[in-house]
Amino acid sequence: MTITRFWWVRHAPAINNGGLIYGGAEIDADTSAVEVFAGLAAALPRDAVFLASGLARTHQTLAAVRAAGHPGVPDPVAGDPRLNEQSLGDWHGMPIREIFPTGGPWPGFWMLDAARRAPNGESFTDLTQRVAPAVIDIRDRHAGRDIVIAAHGGTIRAALGQALALAPAAALAFSIDNCSITRIDHIEGKSGAAAWRVAGVNHCPRAL
Repeated sequence: MTITRFWWVRHAPAINNGGLIYGGAEIDADTSAVEVFAGLAAALPRDAVFLASGLARTHQTLAAVRAAGHPGVPDPVAGDPRLNEQSLGDWHGMPIREIFPTGGPWPGFWMLDAARRAPNGESFTDLTQRVAPAVIDIRDRHAGRDIVIAAHGGTIRAALGQALALAPAAALAFSIDNCSITRIDHIEGKSGAAAWRVAGVNHCPRAL
């Protein structure tokens, strides 16, 4: 039996940018909460593959985990833009309070209905279709390993939807906090039969 363990880590909170939308755009992470990264450093596996999205805030997050005492985080960490957050196109840089109420029907877990694209951007469904083959590629390249991936709320929801065969709209219901860990395992038996197992969602470790 081959078990490949994905340890998804949502990036640290974005710096205060006045309540503007950043989505798939660049914005720095606030890595000042040392105790949070000490908790992550203690919780994440040592002998692991470390990856990040193509956006700087995920790399800054793993750098903070390294600084907090995790000996296995390489410098640099390989980035994969297929794991980036949903692009919100022309909405990047606009006030969230102006856009969020226009996005979609209740319950409004996200700024957009899963199928609706931001102007010159992506829908959440687009994001799921981008992330799914990336996850399969990473799984195949690192089968049987622990894989730590620093990514984004949308990316992690997409990975959960993939594992549970959820419609994109249903995957939006997951709450994914900054600096939380979501564990998803891929299990392949000797017969070739395979399945996904969700071991934990939105776990927020803290240093003792």
